[in-house]
Amino acid sequence: MAQSDIGLIGLAVMGQNLALNIADHGFRISVYNRSPERTTEFLHGPAANHPQVVGTTEIGEFVASLQRPRKMVLMIRAGAAVDATIAQLLPHLDKGDILMDGGNSRYLDSNRRYAALREAGILFVGSGVSGGEEGARHGPSIMPGGDPRAWPLLQPILQKIAAQVDGVPCCHWVGEAGSGHYVKMVHNGIEYGDMQLIAEAYHLMRRGLNLSVEQIREIFIQWNKGVLDSYLIAITADILGVKEPDGTALLDKILDSAGQKGTGKWTGISSMELGVPLTLIGEAVYARCLSARKAERVKAEALYGKPHPRFDGDAERVVAALHDALYAAKIISYAQGYMLMRDAAEAFDWNLNYGDIALMWRGGCIIRSRFLNDIKAAYLHDPALESLLLAPFFHQALTAAEPSWRRTVELAIGLGVPVPALSSALSFFDGYRSGQLPANLIQAQRDYFGAHTYERIDHPRGSFFHSDWVGSGGHAAAGNYSV
Repeated sequence: MAQSDIGLIGLAVMGQNLALNIADHGFRISVYNRSPERTTEFLHGPAANHPQVVGTTEIGEFVASLQRPRKMVLMIRAGAAVDATIAQLLPHLDKGDILMDGGNSRYLDSNRRYAALREAGILFVGSGVSGGEEGARHGPSIMPGGDPRAWPLLQPILQKIAAQVDGVPCCHWVGEAGSGHYVKMVHNGIEYGDMQLIAEAYHLMRRGLNLSVEQIREIFIQWNKGVLDSYLIAITADILGVKEPDGTALLDKILDSAGQKGTGKWTGISSMELGVPLTLIGEAVYARCLSARKAERVKAEALYGKPHPRFDGDAERVVAALHDALYAAKIISYAQGYMLMRDAAEAFDWNLNYGDIALMWRGGCIIRSRFLNDIKAAYLHDPALESLLLAPFFHQALTAAEPSWRRTVELAIGLGVPVPALSSALSFFDGYRSGQLPANLIQAQRDYFGAHTYERIDHPRGSFFHSDWVGSGGHAAAGNYSV
């Protein structure tokens, strides 16, 4: 029997759809699942008309069915299950074989697996795959990183099954070790931010302006025709249009307690470890945490009441300003995400191509949006760009949107509508463009109570001083270090 071009382990929904996508593009694929029943169901169900799909029931049979060097994709739950599957595979593998983890693994695990498998001669790739079930079936965004020797062998398959935008595949080599999963983690962090911003815009229109669900739906439909054109804006309009049998909006029946699987939290943790001010994404994560405290919030509302100021202004003018505020804050979200990737690349010695990352996110993935082309253009013009906020296009966009942004946040505060992501983005913007911040006072306080020293503006950077602030503290200073 002919051997397969590639193999896939894990036949949950994502794995099944990715296997069918690969088969649709002319590649012979072997599949394996820990539960043989799942494999049988797949072969007699979704894959019944796909002669290119080969079912196997044992790990050894699965490996033996593949062309050498073997190419295998793991689509299984992140964590211990990945390590267990790798351990099962290793006795059957030869040096030069490729293992690609296409699940939502944490980049630290991918760093570890990359190093361990490299020692064994196995080429490990940790790849983010975004787009959900539909993307996996018809073209996801794929973000592979790891052993670069694997890329020439995986490239013909991955770039063919990925989403295509203007003839360009939404799949490019990311970098070394766990960089592929890191970029996917940042993608998910930006996704958290985008979703929170959209939710805040909806909340301000619904509770602050007292607009109906149908009115808000029409606004999102219009917004999706301009600079806010994106997958998340489009599906928000769709969601707002779904009705219950009695004609009411389904959205009004959904409990306001948001779940999360951890990638947004991982993004925030990494930003703290690297010292990157990822304020908007952090607020988006915390907003979900606050939403989960539903019972407490109900008690607090009964105790304190909620603000009842009435809006009696021009709703159309406010909606126009909100559009600009949402656009500006969305730019901040991406800028912070790119800032984090830049610092991570330096910390982990990864060679990331930021323009190609934007190209990967233009199609298939959840955060796909119009201005990813502008991000690509910014890095094409200046590959060493320190921040998107320093690029001419985004400078012009934020300058134009700033007055509306401020009015929107001011209105929301006055109406008592929480907008943590919109407002934190504005505060970050104000802080980022401030040549002078009050951190000098913080340094003085640290030196006062802990002799932590400070630098002076009238001396070169790197020269540290300590003051005896109360006249009896002596001249000994604490050691200098940064966490």
